[in-house]
Amino acid sequence: MFDMMSKQLRFSNFSLPSRKQAWRWLLPLFLGLLFITTLIWLPIHEKEQETAERQEQLVADSLWVEQTIRFQLQRNEESLSLMAAEVAAGYLRGSRLQDRMENLIRNNHEIHRIIYLDAYGKLLTSTDETMMSLDVLSTPSRETDQRARTTRSALYSQPAADKTGPVMLDYHVPIFVEDQYAGSIIASYLASSILDDMVPWWFAQDNEIALTDINGTVIHKRASGGAGRGIYTHRRALNLAGVSLQLATDSIKGAPKLLPSLLVDAIILLSVGLMWSLIALWRDIARRNAAESALREQVTFRVAMENSLITGLRARDLEGRITYVNPAFCEMVGMPAEEIVGRSPPMPYWAPEAMNEYQRRFAQVVAGNLPPQGFETILRHADGTRIPVLFFESPLVDDTGKQTGWMGSILDISDRKRVEDLNRQQQEKLQASARLATMGEIASTLAHELNQPLAAISSYTTGALNMLDTKHPKNLDLGMLQEALDKTNTQAQRAGQIIRSVHTFVKKREPTRAPITVAELIESVTPLVELQAQKYFVSIEIDVPEDLPPVLADRVLLEQVLLNLTRNAIESMQYVAPAKQILRITAERDQVRTHNVVVSIIDHGHGISPDVAARLYSPFFSTKADGMGMGLSICRTAIEFHGGSLTHEDNPGGGTIFRFSLPAYVPAAHNRWIGSTVRTSQTG
Repeated sequence: MFDMMSKQLRFSNFSLPSRKQAWRWLLPLFLGLLFITTLIWLPIHEKEQETAERQEQLVADSLWVEQTIRFQLQRNEESLSLMAAEVAAGYLRGSRLQDRMENLIRNNHEIHRIIYLDAYGKLLTSTDETMMSLDVLSTPSRETDQRARTTRSALYSQPAADKTGPVMLDYHVPIFVEDQYAGSIIASYLASSILDDMVPWWFAQDNEIALTDINGTVIHKRASGGAGRGIYTHRRALNLAGVSLQLATDSIKGAPKLLPSLLVDAIILLSVGLMWSLIALWRDIARRNAAESALREQVTFRVAMENSLITGLRARDLEGRITYVNPAFCEMVGMPAEEIVGRSPPMPYWAPEAMNEYQRRFAQVVAGNLPPQGFETILRHADGTRIPVLFFESPLVDDTGKQTGWMGSILDISDRKRVEDLNRQQQEKLQASARLATMGEIASTLAHELNQPLAAISSYTTGALNMLDTKHPKNLDLGMLQEALDKTNTQAQRAGQIIRSVHTFVKKREPTRAPITVAELIESVTPLVELQAQKYFVSIEIDVPEDLPPVLADRVLLEQVLLNLTRNAIESMQYVAPAKQILRITAERDQVRTHNVVVSIIDHGHGISPDVAARLYSPFFSTKADGMGMGLSICRTAIEFHGGSLTHEDNPGGGTIFRFSLPAYVPAAHNRWIGSTVRTSQTG
């Protein structure tokens, strides 16, 4: 009995701890199984989600490609419809129609050819020189042309191979003039070009894309990155006027795979995750504190920098109300920031004489029509002083990319204006000095040239006096007397013309532009050129057509250019053979820019070496021992002042050719230029 009780007690003492131990390992086991199940389920779920995302991305990309193709085709349809309308209106004919067709093909490589048929189906114009008749078109294309004519609407034909070989998709645009059929314009697309030229390369690298009909028959296929795997596929309808096609897309990507060590990686990541989170949290707090400190320093530095700038800064909101000005701007207009911030146009620093210009500029800025570059204007200082400034406006955008107003920077250009005026005055003085130096070089020849008419005048007047002193008035020959006096008058006018040319040439004056013909310009300077040519026994040839248009120019400046260039040409021929001592002055229309007139000075001298040509137009560079080195520099400045250019090249027959071009005078353009100048002067 005692033994049985002892056994039951031992059994009961043994069974109770065993149940507690079971719960201790069952609970962790359950949690472990739950954890493992979660680890297994998560990658499977992630794989399925990734598969769905890839499929959705393929659908979205396919839709985008379809819309891209449709958009490009619609743009071409609009261009072809506009071309048909202009043909119907009689605007496009012959070469103009041919040029329009070729230009459309150049800008849209997917179009293979464009043809124009008359009302009887006769081929009138084609961009394909090999296409001689309409028999080349496929049967579906010819049937579509009839259907488009009947329905009076533009239609696409079913893709089919024509007699040239490739599969074509033709777009037929019928032309009607007052309800009468007048022909058709047919644009042909290569089926291959629709996919090769319109589908982006990045999409073709990841997907096999095919163009099929509604029955699934493949018309053309593009597989730049390889064949599709059939895992991610999509079909998209491409419905066009008269034909229905499909875009079949098959991705080359395979199904996502599970990482072989995913469980091990997950355990390691879970182990270090907590430590990393604590470290990341500490670093984030430290980084946030450092960023706030740096932001405070940056704001302080930026405020100090803006306060120390000499460039004025001004911010406005979208309604034009001023929200910020820096001290430089306040000093520029002589007003404190409190009187400017919050103001709306008109501003107190606007000058009354330029009020209309300010209003126009303000309207442009508010409308978003910013000028591509800065513009000059004037501001009124508080004491009434006018200050020329240069404005730059740009959108003011916040950190989210949203525009909140306009930011302007203002530069005081008073010093620059003074320097420009000083440079202009110095340039005028330099030009006057160059003209005086030129006249000094030909002074001896000028004196000799004046001696001839003066000697002739003296001789004629002496003969006239001798005839008047005769003792028998009846014997006086009035005809001879009249002839002597006429010759005296001619020689006096010749001398006067030479003196007037010299006086006009050397007189200091402001540049003024007026219409003048090239013939008049060359004729006015010819006497002075002949004086230089006589010194070196150089003959002059002038070739100026009578139908050249006039130019808008300053006569004296261009006379100085001609005199400098001809003098250089004459001096370069002093050591050549007498047969080559010929100076040619020609004028003609520019062959490239027909609205320009080109004047050429051609000599047969020693030419210009390459090392000299590199510095030819540099100021104070001269190959002459007594030269100033400013002649060609002044010439180029004068020509560029007129909107032209000065160049030179070697003469094939030996020597050098200097050419300068001048814009032809157009009265309407001249008036617009005057108006633009006046508006510019009003704004400073």
